[in-house]
Amino acid sequence: MKQMAIKENPFLTRLDYQRAVEDMIAPLREAILADDYPGLNLGSSGAVYDRTRAEMEALVRPLWGLAPYWRICSDDPLRAAYVEKVIAGTDPEHAFYWGSITDYDQYIVEAAALSLTLLLQKDAFWTALPQKNQRKLVAWLSQALECKIPKNNWTFFKVLIRVALFHCGEPLAKEALSQELALIDSMYIGDGWYVDGKTTQRDYYIPFAFHYYGLIYATFMQDEDPEWAQRFKERATRFAQDFIYYFDEDGEALPYGRSLTYRFAQGAFFSALVFADVEAIPWGQVRGLLAKHLRNWMAQEIFTFDGRLSIGYHYENQVMAEGYNAPGSPYWGLKTFLLLAVAETHPFWRAEPEPIKREPQKRIEKGNMLLVHNEKNHHLLGYPAGLMLEQQAHAQAKYSKFVYSSKFGFSVPKAGVTYAEGAFDSTLAIARDGSYFRTKGAVMDYRVTEKGIFIQWAPFGEVVIETEIYPFGQWHVRVHELTTTISLDLREGGFSVPLTGRLPQAQTGPTWSRVSEEGFCSQIINIEGYQQASIVQPEANTSVFFPRTSFPYLAQHIPPGKHRLICLVGGIVEKERIDPNDYASNKK
Repeated sequence: MKQMAIKENPFLTRLDYQRAVEDMIAPLREAILADDYPGLNLGSSGAVYDRTRAEMEALVRPLWGLAPYWRICSDDPLRAAYVEKVIAGTDPEHAFYWGSITDYDQYIVEAAALSLTLLLQKDAFWTALPQKNQRKLVAWLSQALECKIPKNNWTFFKVLIRVALFHCGEPLAKEALSQELALIDSMYIGDGWYVDGKTTQRDYYIPFAFHYYGLIYATFMQDEDPEWAQRFKERATRFAQDFIYYFDEDGEALPYGRSLTYRFAQGAFFSALVFADVEAIPWGQVRGLLAKHLRNWMAQEIFTFDGRLSIGYHYENQVMAEGYNAPGSPYWGLKTFLLLAVAETHPFWRAEPEPIKREPQKRIEKGNMLLVHNEKNHHLLGYPAGLMLEQQAHAQAKYSKFVYSSKFGFSVPKAGVTYAEGAFDSTLAIARDGSYFRTKGAVMDYRVTEKGIFIQWAPFGEVVIETEIYPFGQWHVRVHELTTTISLDLREGGFSVPLTGRLPQAQTGPTWSRVSEEGFCSQIINIEGYQQASIVQPEANTSVFFPRTSFPYLAQHIPPGKHRLICLVGGIVEKERIDPNDYASNKK
């Protein structure tokens, strides 16, 4: 019943958001209230951190939504249970002590949600602790301030801990804080954009980490540090002008990059704008975008049979997950409910929802992306260049495909031998002997222009490829100039479409192949250089959108030498999806 309720939620009023938090917390509530164990067991899958940390994460991450929610609904039993669990977890003498925080510890990540709770719920949370337990909580959190962490968005975790402890009466180590803010500043590259430690990583961690935390800092440190507060607000305002292009008119964000299992955290940036009272774009546009974004997510199969958020993207899926995705990790998405902390008199709640005003095609210079909106903005295509993150699960698939689509999604490999196992949609896959295909990852050179992208890359030491891609509407042209000293097998993949029957609904000609289903059509046409066209049915659960898929591809075997290959690729949405709630205020 709760799942049905949340699927029908219009997300237009404060009460709608309040009820959504209640619906998502309901499956966890009984376990939280059952005892004082400071953790939740939400599943048996593993992560790179131990079980104790995974269960602590599952307990603490819902606080991203609960702490703002408690501003309007105290829910005393649940809040009291959290107080008791924090007492247990941070007391070295308690049987359920979480343990010490060490270098690069997952506890440092989760301390950020505790910090927000202390900031938003100081009177009801901090003051509810006996004085001896206040000291133990301070001691436990302070451990993180002395630990080594990655030089990326994690730096903000220390900043938030310092801010929370300062607002609880602890001295503020201004020199250490200044050093941390300076490190954050070193990752700023202009136009509102940061890089997440590595210059090739520009993904959703920019909005739902850097800007999200920066706007929290700006709100709580306005008096103490007005210079940085203003700086964070100005950067967020500039970033918003680009970030609105990452969503289509149905509220679907462009799927790419890591940590996709956080799902509707993609919209958390806009919630933080509301919280910090930064009208970067008109409130009516923010209200309309957030409503459509959350309605879109709640319409997907993202909940388990008993109502918990699952690991996956459009459906429950461990194949596409990162090693740091434990059963409770998806509750990071509740960051989007920060706006519940603002009063019902805030102009956001009174604004009439309206569509985002966008240009049809936009080069996001600092994001290394060309974004194209089609079909009355209902289909968004993203063409990246120079994005990559080494030593992450499926990095080539998540950052370095030729194109990403808000309607067709993309796929990740399930194994590494055959073409079907690799699920190499929207990219060129290359093998020496017909198996163990490689695709584009890190690049040697790239350019992004208003008309297309250029990429130079080398899948093998003996091979150099110069790729040009030119989008037009829901189609694009791919041109490859390839120089090789070895023979190669090539497979050029189109967009994946859902597969509902036993076999794909496909047609194939001598120079083209096409597959259509459920209003989606994917087609690829040889212009020069390919000799075969066919359809592949990849391994199940490789697409982030659809459990079963198929896609068209072109094939060629080439000898050593120089070669040119050109093809036309289309992902066509054959029917418009119109939500009758899109612009209805539906005030309550």
